[in-house]
Amino acid sequence: MTPVELSRTVLHAVRRAVDEGELSVAPPERVVVAPPGPGGCGDYATNVALQLAGPAGRPARQVADVLRAHLLDAGGINDVVVTGPGFLNISLGDTASVGLVREVLRRGSRYGYGDSLAGEGVVRLTAAREVRAVVQLDAVARMLRSQGARVHTRCAGPLEAKWGSVLGVRVDDVCERTEKAGVRPHPAPSDPVSLGRDAGRWALLSSAAHDRPRISDEHLVQRESNPLFRVRYAHARSRALVRNAGDLGFRAEPGVVGGGESALVQALADHPRVLAGAAAHHAPDRLARHLVTVADALLPLLPDVLPLGEEKPSAAHRARLALAEAAGTVLAGGLSLLGIDAPDHL
Repeated sequence: MTPVELSRTVLHAVRRAVDEGELSVAPPERVVVAPPGPGGCGDYATNVALQLAGPAGRPARQVADVLRAHLLDAGGINDVVVTGPGFLNISLGDTASVGLVREVLRRGSRYGYGDSLAGEGVVRLTAAREVRAVVQLDAVARMLRSQGARVHTRCAGPLEAKWGSVLGVRVDDVCERTEKAGVRPHPAPSDPVSLGRDAGRWALLSSAAHDRPRISDEHLVQRESNPLFRVRYAHARSRALVRNAGDLGFRAEPGVVGGGESALVQALADHPRVLAGAAAHHAPDRLARHLVTVADALLPLLPDVLPLGEEKPSAAHRARLALAEAAGTVLAGGLSLLGIDAPDHL
């Protein structure tokens, strides 16, 4: 069960409680689920009971108890615990990761795309005429479109040719320099063009807009100290494993994985939420940091994906291969939204 599916399951529980007369309240349009906070437990938590308590005229914990009973009847949920003033903490079944991996592989590079920003009119973004501002404008527009938004981009003055030819920046329009620019991050301290498109864009996008970006050759080094290298290396290794498995005569097949892969499963499950938040807050650095999290969770798994020596491929190998392929898919899709290439070979 993916976070989107779980959100729908919780919403369905609310509607059932209303239909059966247990709650007198208008169901919300959507329910947010997220990893539990301090004091929580399980795989996901939601504060929907607290949101409904006032309109329902009942204590939040009573509302939570009503919803808990309906959630326990839903498939794919092992347990629901009510904590604090009325948070619902949900533990998923062992097959939850199977559905998640299958969903990632089915959606491909569009996993995490949604329509939360559709139907809100055209989002008009204007960037200052500065290299970091226009690169951030480009990335923000990509992320907004991934969530269904219609976007029109402008630059306060003409683009320098190298911003387009080297860094891949495109805008829909150019306006007068005097027009107020909404996209105005801390300027780059030096020209990132010498780093090339991929490293240059990562240097400009991987730190928060209010922070001073580091423009140096550290983004080009091929070692673990470089986060961009780790992300691209993890993707390339995932693709190599798929090729190597083909040579050994087996393919990925989503299945139950061990507890050692829980951090990676959680990172993949979080991707739609992180991407939606990065788009809504115009913060490509959030997506960049999340890709590093996915890569760092994937790398320890890689040595155990393929059988060793005379060992025959097992269901566990197929399941780990599917998980690695799903992680590589998320890394490639996320890099693409940042305007960065995800090569199959490094």
